[in-house]
Amino acid sequence: MARQGWSALAWPKVSLRSDIFCLSGLARALATLGLGLGATLGPLPALGQSRNADPALEALIPDSAIDNPQAWARDTDAAHTTVPDVSTLISPDPLPALPPMPGITLEWPDKADLPVIEPLSPDPDIADAQEQAKAAGVALETDDSAQGLRIANATLVHVANQVELAFPPDVTLPDRDAIVARFKGLSALATLKDDEDNLAQLTRRAKSDADLLQQILRVYGYYDPDVIQTIERPTTTPVAAGTAGAATGAGATPAKAETAEEARARRQASLAKAVVRFDVQPGPQYRFAHIALGDIQAASDAQDLRAAFHLNVGDPINSDKILTEKDSLNKEMGERGYAFATVGEPDLVIDHEPRTGDLNLPVTTGGKYRFGHVNSNLPAYLSSRHLERIARFRPGDMYQRSDMDDLREGILATSLVSTATVKAREVTPPTNGQPGVVDVDVDLTKAPQRTLAGLIGYSSGEGARLEGSWEHRNFFPPEGMIRFRGVLGTQEQLAGFTFRRNNFHERDQVLTADLYAQTIQVRAYDANTLSATASLEKQSTLIFQKPWTYSFGIQLIGTQETTSTTPRTTYFIAALPLRGAYDASDNLLDPTKGWRLSLRVSPELSTTDGTKSSYVKTQIDASVYQHISSRVILAARTRLGAIVGTQVDNIAPSRRFYAGGGASVRGYSYQRVGPLDATGEPTGGRSLTEFSLEARVKTGLFGGAVGLVPFVDAGTVGTNATPTLSGMRLGAGLGLRYQTNFGPIRIDVGTPINPRPGDSRLGVYIALGQAF
Repeated sequence: MARQGWSALAWPKVSLRSDIFCLSGLARALATLGLGLGATLGPLPALGQSRNADPALEALIPDSAIDNPQAWARDTDAAHTTVPDVSTLISPDPLPALPPMPGITLEWPDKADLPVIEPLSPDPDIADAQEQAKAAGVALETDDSAQGLRIANATLVHVANQVELAFPPDVTLPDRDAIVARFKGLSALATLKDDEDNLAQLTRRAKSDADLLQQILRVYGYYDPDVIQTIERPTTTPVAAGTAGAATGAGATPAKAETAEEARARRQASLAKAVVRFDVQPGPQYRFAHIALGDIQAASDAQDLRAAFHLNVGDPINSDKILTEKDSLNKEMGERGYAFATVGEPDLVIDHEPRTGDLNLPVTTGGKYRFGHVNSNLPAYLSSRHLERIARFRPGDMYQRSDMDDLREGILATSLVSTATVKAREVTPPTNGQPGVVDVDVDLTKAPQRTLAGLIGYSSGEGARLEGSWEHRNFFPPEGMIRFRGVLGTQEQLAGFTFRRNNFHERDQVLTADLYAQTIQVRAYDANTLSATASLEKQSTLIFQKPWTYSFGIQLIGTQETTSTTPRTTYFIAALPLRGAYDASDNLLDPTKGWRLSLRVSPELSTTDGTKSSYVKTQIDASVYQHISSRVILAARTRLGAIVGTQVDNIAPSRRFYAGGGASVRGYSYQRVGPLDATGEPTGGRSLTEFSLEARVKTGLFGGAVGLVPFVDAGTVGTNATPTLSGMRLGAGLGLRYQTNFGPIRIDVGTPINPRPGDSRLGVYIALGQAF
């Protein structure tokens, strides 16, 4: 049964007579396998096979193979073939040498002499890094060895999160604050980020900072410093299985072994608490033993030039001061007439034995000069004569380098050139102790001369305003500008023409002629006006903010005006407007300290329906600016006005005083402060009183560009000529300032404190520049 069962399991008919195993060689191999088994079990007839198979399969595996597989396997050609002895096939003689191949001259490898390959030596940088990392690892794990190297009772200065400097308590170090500040700004450890905390980073940066600290000390004259770098980190012990927390034993749960990630996190947390300390023994400070300044001693004003170089023998050596005083000396020579003076690079030789240094600063004065003439390379565009007007020097004046720089800035301020190069050229050399003469050659490159501009504004009292202009800044050379402008607004329409000559006869003096036609509808009046004005003005500019400015001119006006209670009336007005101002503030557009005072006086003659009236209109403005802290500036303004000489009814409504609006009492509509007529509209007056107080607070947002401005304004208008406080209106609010390179953009939102019926509850004002 066992044999039959094995045969039935191992040799099924489906396996032997299937398409998969229909190969005679495989069939004979299986028969041979049967032979091997028969040696142990005897012949095994395949009792499970059928003898009625397909004829093709019967030819491949006949019934005799089924009856006696072993005999069928022996009766083959392969079984009757004798297997040869493998050893007889191997020749005892070596293989004959191959004949040489034509064209190939290289020897075979077994005959070539190959060079001996030397083993690579370790890279010294890698070896050093490995030693440093190993030493740093020891220092990180224990601080015992470092304790003996540290300064006892040292004065510690915290530089960064993981960096400290230690100084001897008994050593006076005058430059300590400067050394610490510079080290903090340049320290590599101070910029170490949390995601970079690893041993390699900490070690490399600590070594770099130690070298940096020694370099900084040498800048301040400490050429024998001793800087000891140590790293201290709290040690943490990894927790092994069965040793954490409670005692092990019956009922105790063994602690979980620390994973690689947990170990890394533990090391990172420990490393984050590491403190790198630099103990600094500065040593003695070296001093100057000798200072040589080229040929200065041969100059006529050698003593004054030497006084401009504020370093002397015996002073502590300081590399920063050497460079500073080099620039100071160079500037002083440029201001004393030395047009071609040169100052070379300083050469400092340190002697460690006496702890001194010798400084050699190569200086060549080149002699003194006076100014000659200014020469333009574009005389038809900006003539040499006109450039001499822009210059603040005259022929014969002693040469000053600052005057050359100012001339270049003044030329660029005309907006007519894109580049300007100003150079001194020797005309007459110095002789017999007398200064020579230099002409100033100006090389100009033209800039675009035409400008198309637009301006959009809005305020709750004056509505929207769109202004456009086209100008040609050099239509009548030099600097003869013409401009056409127009205004479209909800309350104003204007068309105008302006001629202006900048730098007229002298620097920053402007001649202006203006003609315009205007239609304006405001709360106080409606007016159709034609005006012609000519004026001469001394301006204050961003390049040169002058303390004193002035203007005077003549104005001819023809206007038809009406109010809510009066019919349209025609006025012919002639005025002589005068203005003088003194500016002691620190900035033209955004003052932070100082004060300003201005006075306007305009004598006027008015004719209405054959009735003549004369009066004088006067206005005084004063403002003051004071720092309260580094972030807060307090600003205050007062404005007083008076019209003396006639009654208010004889004065054209457009020439009266009004208050209210973004440049007056914020929170109220334009012209809304003051006396009102029967319909509730402003009538204007003969006197004006205004006060403003605001705090300009820097927020630090957007790099300090954004500021907040809480403010309080007050004002009133009177019918008499004397300014009064009667009927004072108060407004308050908050403003936003955004600083740009051309001044602050202003947005103010105000509300009336004591409004009258009809006053709006909110006023919004947008403009460029501060309110005052």
